[in-house]
Amino acid sequence: MPTSATSNHPSRPEDLIGRLNSAHTPYEAKLKALRDLKNQIIGNRTKKLAFLKLGAVPSVVSILSSAAAAQGGGGDNREFYESVLIQSAAVIGSFACGLDAGVKAVLDAGAFPLLLSLISHLNEKVADAGARSLKLIYQSKRAPKYEFLQEKNMEFLLSLLNSKNENVTGLGANIITHSCQTTAEQQALSEAGVIKRLVGLLGGSINQKDASLESLAAMVKENPEVSAKFMGPENGRALNVVIELMKDKHPRTRLLACMCLISIRNTSTSYLQDSGIKNSLVSVLLELLDDPGPVGDEAPFVLSSLITEKEDMQKIAFNANLIEKLCEHLNAGSYQAKRLQGIFLLLGDLCSKLECCRDRVLDLQVLNFVTEALAHDSAEVRTAACNFLKNVSRSVKNLSAGQFMNEAVAVPLVRLLCDSSSSVQIAALGAISNIVVDFMAHKSVLVQCGGVKQLVQLSKSMESAIRVNAVWALRNLTFLVSYRCKEEILLELTSATLISLINDPEPSVQGQALALVRNLVDGTLNSINYVFGEDGAVLHAIARQLRSTSKVEVQIQGMYTLSNVASGNELHKEAVMNQLLPQAGNDAEKTLVKFLQSTDSRLCTATLWALINLTFPGSPGTCRRVTELRNAGIITQLKNMINDHCLDVKLRARMALGQLMIFGDSSS
Repeated sequence: MPTSATSNHPSRPEDLIGRLNSAHTPYEAKLKALRDLKNQIIGNRTKKLAFLKLGAVPSVVSILSSAAAAQGGGGDNREFYESVLIQSAAVIGSFACGLDAGVKAVLDAGAFPLLLSLISHLNEKVADAGARSLKLIYQSKRAPKYEFLQEKNMEFLLSLLNSKNENVTGLGANIITHSCQTTAEQQALSEAGVIKRLVGLLGGSINQKDASLESLAAMVKENPEVSAKFMGPENGRALNVVIELMKDKHPRTRLLACMCLISIRNTSTSYLQDSGIKNSLVSVLLELLDDPGPVGDEAPFVLSSLITEKEDMQKIAFNANLIEKLCEHLNAGSYQAKRLQGIFLLLGDLCSKLECCRDRVLDLQVLNFVTEALAHDSAEVRTAACNFLKNVSRSVKNLSAGQFMNEAVAVPLVRLLCDSSSSVQIAALGAISNIVVDFMAHKSVLVQCGGVKQLVQLSKSMESAIRVNAVWALRNLTFLVSYRCKEEILLELTSATLISLINDPEPSVQGQALALVRNLVDGTLNSINYVFGEDGAVLHAIARQLRSTSKVEVQIQGMYTLSNVASGNELHKEAVMNQLLPQAGNDAEKTLVKFLQSTDSRLCTATLWALINLTFPGSPGTCRRVTELRNAGIITQLKNMINDHCLDVKLRARMALGQLMIFGDSSS
C-alpha cells in the first residue's frame, strides 16, 4: 500500500497523538513522542490549546499510569520506564503551566494522585519531575485544596518541607500558599512546627526563599497568634531576615518580602509601625512598579494591601509621588489587563480618603484614561475603573463643578449597567451612586442617556446586592433634584415598583427604598403628592413596614419619610397622623412611643421631626392632633427627653414639647 502523505510529518499534532494512543506503538517511540510533544508546547499557549482539543492530556496520563505500574514490577527496563515517568510528568507540568484549561484537563484526567506518588520515588530525578509538575499545578487557583487538618496529610506536608530536594520543599511551600485559608489551618500548621521550617528555608536558594516568604504571608495573614509566634524568640532573627530580603537583588524576592511584612503589619498594630519600615515598604514597592514583568503586574496589588483604608500610609504614598508614577504608566501606553487593573485599584485606594489625592488625580487628567478602561475587555479592569470613579467622586467641590457628570463618564457607566458580570454592574452602580449626588444642574445628563431606565430595571434584579445598589443610586439621584427631573424619574419608577422595593425581603433594600421615597417627597407640595397616588398605596406601604420591621435603619428612613410628608398641608398631616395613630391604634401608639424610647438617637430624632411637623401651630388641625398625641402619652415621653445626652434629641424634644404646650398641659 502507498504511504499516506501525513506519515511524512510525524510532528503534526494529529500524528503525535496517534503515536501516543496506538497500542502498536513501541514504548521507545512513545518516549520520543513525549519529548516531541514537550518541545512543541513549552512556552507556546497556542500549541497547548491545540493539543488539549485533541485530547493529549488523557493520553499522556495513561502512559504515565502504565509506566508507573510497569516499573513497579522491576526488571531490566526499570531505567527506561523511569525516563517515561520523567517525560510524562514534564509534559503534564507544561500543560498546567500558566493555563487554567491545562490544569483542569490534567486534574480531570486523574494525573494528580499519580504525580503525588512520584514524590516518594527512589530515583531523585523522577521525584524532582513529579514535584516540578505539581508546583506548576499549584500556581493555579484550580489546584485542589489540601486538607491540612487530616493527620496523614500534615505528616506528608512536613516530609515535603524536610526534603533535601529543592523542588519538593518548594512544592510543600506552594501547597501552603494555595490552601492555607482558615484560622484553624493556620493554627494547625503553626502547632506542627511549619513556621520554623519555613524560616529555615529563608536561608536557602532563591526559589526556596520566594516559596517560604509567600507561605509565611499566608500563614500570618489576619492571625495575631501565628504572627506573634513568627515574631517570637524561637524563630531567632526571622523578622530581620525578611526585612533584609527587601534589599535582595531579585525583584520577586523583594516583592514577596514586602508582602510578608505587610501581612504581619496588617495583623496587629503592635508590629512594624515605625516610620522607617513604612517608608521602606512604599519605596521598594514604588520601584517594583517599574518592573516590566510579572513582578510589576503584582506590585500594585501588594501596595494596595499596604495603603487601603490607612490614611497614614496613603499620605506617605502621596508624598512619595505615587500618583505621578501611576500616571506615567498610564501615559506610557497599553498594558496587560492585570497591571491596568492594579493601577486603577491603587488610584482608587489613594482617593478613598484624601482630598489632596483626588485633586492631584484630576490635575493630572487621569479621567482621560477612564473611558477606555470602562470599555476594557477585562471585567476586572472595568470593575477597578468603576471603583476608582466611586472614590475620586467623593470630592464635594469637584462634584459641584460638574467634573464627573458629563457624557464622557456617564455614558460608559450606564452601558456597564448591562454588563455580563454582576461584579462590574455593582461597581458601576457604586460609582453612579456617588456621581449623581452632583448638584441639580448636572443630574439631567444621566436621565438623558437612559440611566434611570437601567437603574429601575436593576432594582428588580434577583441578586440582592444589585437591587440595593440600584435603589441607592436612585435615592442619590433624587437628592435635591428639580421637580421636573423627579417627573422624568417617575415615568420609569412606578408606585408598584416602589411598594415592591419597600416590601423587599432584604432590610438593606427596604431602607434604601424608604430613603428614595424620602427624597422624592422632599420639597414642594406637588412632590409630597407622589405618595398619595393610587389611594395612598405608597404611604400605606411605608406605615406597614414601620410597624413590622425591627431594623433600626429601616425605621429611621421610614420616620424621616413620614416627617417630610407631614411638612405639607393639612391633608398631608392628617394622612400621616392616621398612619401613626389610627382609630384602633394601640399597636401604633406603642410603636410611636417605642421609637421615642429607642437607644438609637437617630431614630429618636427622626420621630421627633415627624411630631414637630405634625404639631406646627399654624395648621388648622393641630389642636386636635395634639390632643390625640397627649392621650397616647407622647407629652410624658417628651418630658423625659428634654435632657437627653444627645444634643440633637434634646433640642428637637424641647421644640416638639414647646409646640404641644401651646395648646395646654393636662398631662399628669
